[in-house]
Amino acid sequence: MKPPIVIIGIGELASVFARAFLRNGYPVYPITRSMNIAEEAENLPEAKLVLVAVAENNFHEVMATIPGQWRKKLVLLQNELLPRDWLAYEIGDPTVISVWFEKKKGMDYNVLLPSPVYGPAAGLIAESLAGIDIPCNILSTADDLVFELVVKNVFVFTINIAGLILEQGTTTSMLWQKHEQLARDVATDIIALQEAAAARTFSHDRLIEGFAAGIKGDPHHKCKGRSAPGRLSRALEIADQAGLELPMVRDIQRRLQEKS
Repeated sequence: MKPPIVIIGIGELASVFARAFLRNGYPVYPITRSMNIAEEAENLPEAKLVLVAVAENNFHEVMATIPGQWRKKLVLLQNELLPRDWLAYEIGDPTVISVWFEKKKGMDYNVLLPSPVYGPAAGLIAESLAGIDIPCNILSTADDLVFELVVKNVFVFTINIAGLILEQGTTTSMLWQKHEQLARDVATDIIALQEAAAARTFSHDRLIEGFAAGIKGDPHHKCKGRSAPGRLSRALEIADQAGLELPMVRDIQRRLQEKS
């Protein structure tokens, strides 16, 4: 029997990874909210990997409780990730995957694009997901990972924040076809936000190309999801901390406040 893989947080995405690991012959141990992580780490066999699959707004709370024996085995998959989010906990070399497939309740997973992955367990992650027909792109460098994380962040922040002022049900393809300037203006703000948070600059043209590829991969995705208001709040919080103007994002906030 292969060593077990621990999954912290058993939501929709976690269920896909659990299926992939099981298909690859790894037993899976779930850690739910009601369980004590430190106690479970003491009682479980030595883990091969520990996948943190909690929602973005629970990420930091969970990371603060990761036991020492699991700190070098982490796999991270949350949206909005940047290196500072794991370096804050002195985690130096996690495996990180930028997930470009979705899983909604009552539906099977839907692949949008190959998911970039980097880190010590990148090969195992890619091998396991390939077993259930989910493609990955194993990255060569940590810089490549940061770029891919920023691409995904630009995508999710832009569609969510722009969607807050568009008609209910607006899809990503509708955003790009009918409101391209709005999308570009929001994306420009989010790129500035990401550059400040990552403490580096990126090719804006390449980021917009990645954003457009995400739309092409998922043209029917609704822009305004449940996460949209929270993403707007987090974007503004980061902007305030960094002293960034973000004119379009702040204009959207103003319009929403005038409506309420």
